Amino acid sequence: MEIKTLQVGPIGTNCYLLCDTASARCAIIDPGGDAEAVAAAVKASGASPCAILLTHGHYDHTGAVAELSAQWPEAPVYLSRRDQSGDNAPPQLFPHIPGAKDYGEGACIAVGTLTVTVLATPGHSEGSVTLRCGDALFCGDTLFAASCGRTDFPGGSMVKMLDSLYRLGSLEGDFRVYPGHMEPSTLERERRTNPYLLQAMAQHGESV
Repeated sequence: MEIKTLQVGPIGTNCYLLCDTASARCAIIDPGGDAEAVAAAVKASGASPCAILLTHGHYDHTGAVAELSAQWPEAPVYLSRRDQSGDNAPPQLFPHIPGAKDYGEGACIAVGTLTVTVLATPGHSEGSVTLRCGDALFCGDTLFAASCGRTDFPGGSMVKMLDSLYRLGSLEGDFRVYPGHMEPSTLERERRTNPYLLQAMAQHGESV
C-alpha cells in the first residue's frame, strides 16, 4: 500500500491516492480541485483508478470529480446520500455529483487487493465518513492534527462531532491519520494532545 498526498484547490484540500502496488490499482480520495495535477499524479503512480472516494460532499473535496470521472468513467464515485444535493444540502456547498453511489457505515470498497472500510463519522456534515484501510484513516474534515472540523455549516453538529471523535479515539491500536486539511498525524498523538478528542473521550467517562 502506498499513499500519495496532493494539496489541491483554493484552500489546500488534501487529496490522496491510495495505491495497491500488487495490482497497480488506486483510489482517488477527495479530489477537491486541480484535476490536471491529480491526473498527472495518477499517471505517475503507474496505477489505474478503480474508485473515487469522497469523505463528504463539500465543494472543496469534490471540485475535480467531474473532470476525473470523464477521464476514467469506469471508476465509480462514492458519496454518502446524506451529503448529496437536496433540501438540507445547499448546492453551493454540496455540488451535485451525477451518478454518485451511496455508501455508509460498514461498506467495503475493494482497491485491488486492499479493502477500504467505511466508518460513519457525522458532525462536520451529516454524510461525513472516515475511510479505514490497513493502518490508515482518511478522516476528511472530522479529525485534524490538534483540532477537528467546523460544525457550523448546514448538517453540522458538535454533538455528533464529539460522538464521532469518541468513536475514532476508541479504535484499538494506532493509526496513521490523513486529514482533509493540514498535516498528517497519528491517532495515538491525537489521543494525547487533541483537545476535542480529549473532550469527546472525557464525555464518555474515558481517559487516555
